[in-house]
Amino acid sequence: MNSKSRYLLAAFLSVGIWGFFAIPLRNLKAFPSQEILYYRIFTSLIVIWITIFLFRKSALKKDIAYYKSALPSQKQIIVWQILGATVLLTLNWFSFIYAVNNVSLKSAAFAYMVCPLITAFGGFLILKEELSKLKLVSLGIALVSILLLATGSFIEVAWSVGIASLYAFYLIIQRKMQHLDKLNVLALQITIAVLLMLPFYLYQHQALPTSAWFWSNIVIIAVLFTVIPLFLSLYALIGIPSSTLGIIIYLNPIIAFSVAILYFNEKIDVHQLLAYTLLLFAVFLFNWNLIKDMFTLKRK
Repeated sequence: MNSKSRYLLAAFLSVGIWGFFAIPLRNLKAFPSQEILYYRIFTSLIVIWITIFLFRKSALKKDIAYYKSALPSQKQIIVWQILGATVLLTLNWFSFIYAVNNVSLKSAAFAYMVCPLITAFGGFLILKEELSKLKLVSLGIALVSILLLATGSFIEVAWSVGIASLYAFYLIIQRKMQHLDKLNVLALQITIAVLLMLPFYLYQHQALPTSAWFWSNIVIIAVLFTVIPLFLSLYALIGIPSSTLGIIIYLNPIIAFSVAILYFNEKIDVHQLLAYTLLLFAVFLFNWNLIKDMFTLKRK
């Protein structure tokens, strides 16, 4: 598998995993959103640092040495990038959890239809990533599919745009951080997120949940739906543009709506089905050159 294929596979896996995120979240619907967020972050912190200290010590030492050798201006940029990305990620987590359990599953899924457009255009404007005519056409098709789906309450649309914007700009910042190990960056971001959330947790502190059902779902959320997909997405950004990852995110709402229909028995009408078909086509069109290269290499 060539390097581009490896990064593309990591992107698809991260998005595919997140498509099923609503299942453990709905299992915890009886619990407050902020409580789910607190224990998700706390558990993720423990899991990721154990992983680093057991298997990634050399990468950690290398990053520490790189930071120490960096110029003061470079250090300042790294600090602000990590802080900015952490705030965006934490707000994205909370808003997504709240939307799934208190607004609607569709509003949460719709957010990841808006997100790729914001990410692609943000990457084009901020990172100067090129968008070919084929990619622009695919974005146009995706926009048509979004317009087909944009029928509902203003509140749902507002939540969707908010969630999408937070994650899109998180990806754009991450794309600019190319000199640090992605797992170490994620561990540091989760550590800062814990420090940010700790005062709120202590202020609103209630009895520690004792339900085995709660903790089993929290561990699943922390490991399978936080650390693993986030690391895969950050790893993918090493080798593919943020605009490409942004478009692949379109698979997330397609999977999420499939889960809503097949698992939660939610209804879907004809125009929604057409919209998702267009979305799927836009994903393949946007990534056509990468997909073509993968099949060409395989034949060789």
